[in-house]
Amino acid sequence: MIKKFILLAVAASYLTACTTTDPYTGQQKVSNTAGGAALGAVGGALVGLAVGGSAHGRRNAALIGAGLGALAGGAIGNYMDQQEAELRAQLQGTGISVTRNGDNIILNMPSNITFDIDQDAVKPGFYQTLNSVAVVLRKFNRTLIDVNGHTDSTGSLQHNQDLSQRRALSVAGYLGGQGIDQRRVSAVGFGPSQPVASNATEAGRSQNRRVEIQIAPITES
Repeated sequence: MIKKFILLAVAASYLTACTTTDPYTGQQKVSNTAGGAALGAVGGALVGLAVGGSAHGRRNAALIGAGLGALAGGAIGNYMDQQEAELRAQLQGTGISVTRNGDNIILNMPSNITFDIDQDAVKPGFYQTLNSVAVVLRKFNRTLIDVNGHTDSTGSLQHNQDLSQRRALSVAGYLGGQGIDQRRVSAVGFGPSQPVASNATEAGRSQNRRVEIQIAPITES
């Protein structure tokens, strides 16, 4: 069963928070080694890591109430068009696919470039790619960010569920460490329940092992 909420303290248990100076900007940030434990750093409270459309709507409403600002009408499509173009430019040649579905953008991150086998820590070699994603997400801040972990069907259901959830949390946490407003972010593991290919072949299983980042506009309705 997919857990509906993840305590911030859990994020801290996976990742050790520390700060370092970004050699490019000179700014203080959560280090790459920490992997974004900042997702769990705000007051030990619950963050909106929840499943389902109603939770998505509550996050949307909460951010509007906090004064972040909503998109409406033709501005939605234009905003997402610009964000999509910048993501495609940043992620060209990285192995991450960028898909547009209506007003939503989906980033597909295959696990072979994101994690070692059966591990939930983001590979150090993938940090720079996630940094590129974060640059765009910070710029286009009137969006909700759903980080969804998926596995193949090999092994027990519980193991796959837990692994997918930890991986989603690791990616979300890393993005939080790069300055993404955590109120925008949801991290959920779906285990093997949402395959995109057959689990009967290694090629299919490889496609199913992934983390997806789904980006949706914050809207007035």
